[in-house]
Amino acid sequence: MKRVLLIQHEPFEGPGTLRDALSGCDLRLVRTFAGDPVPTTLAEDGLVVLGGGMAVYEADCHPHLEDELRLLQAASNAGRPVLCICLGSQLLAAALGGSVAKAPRKEIGWFDVSPLPAARDDALFAGSPASFAAFHWHGDAFTLPGGAVPLAASAMTPLQAFRMGPRAWGIQFHLETDAQVLDAMLDSGAEDLRDAGADAAAIRASAAAELPRLRDLALRIFGRWVALL
Repeated sequence: MKRVLLIQHEPFEGPGTLRDALSGCDLRLVRTFAGDPVPTTLAEDGLVVLGGGMAVYEADCHPHLEDELRLLQAASNAGRPVLCICLGSQLLAAALGGSVAKAPRKEIGWFDVSPLPAARDDALFAGSPASFAAFHWHGDAFTLPGGAVPLAASAMTPLQAFRMGPRAWGIQFHLETDAQVLDAMLDSGAEDLRDAGADAAAIRASAAAELPRLRDLALRIFGRWVALL
């Protein structure tokens, strides 16, 4: 059985659909919000890093972020399969030489994502729709690390996904979102919703149609990542 280390930063921001995709794996969960230490080396076959409300540049308040940056750099350089979502994607970008800063505005809600030309030959994104609605919740954005391949964009965020080498991916949007994750994020994120001018009721209303489509795409993409382990 393949082993996966999964780092979760918030109690309300769990793996969602990823848990289904990883059901055949031995999953080791590191919960930084509960004080679990981030390992210095990756003993598992693959590494997953989820989102969170903190920022890459707030390591003085969240020392575990420095540990994650070192772990991501080492795992990526070693060619281990790495999958990073939202804050995780920002950490991966920073670990590989990109920069992370506040975006002009927060992107929260259902917005279209468009795969870029390189996605056509990507091991995870090949065959994805020309455009699809995904759930977004972020206030920071990252630049493309040197040597990385841009894979997706949205109207508000020019870089929504990238790949470094053959087996490390950063995905800014919340591909993992299921009904439980969505409700938990909306229930805990009133301040962010106000800042973004986002309507929780409208987001929930759209979810009935969007979540099943997002789940189908997520299971396909995540399943391809699991096959690399």
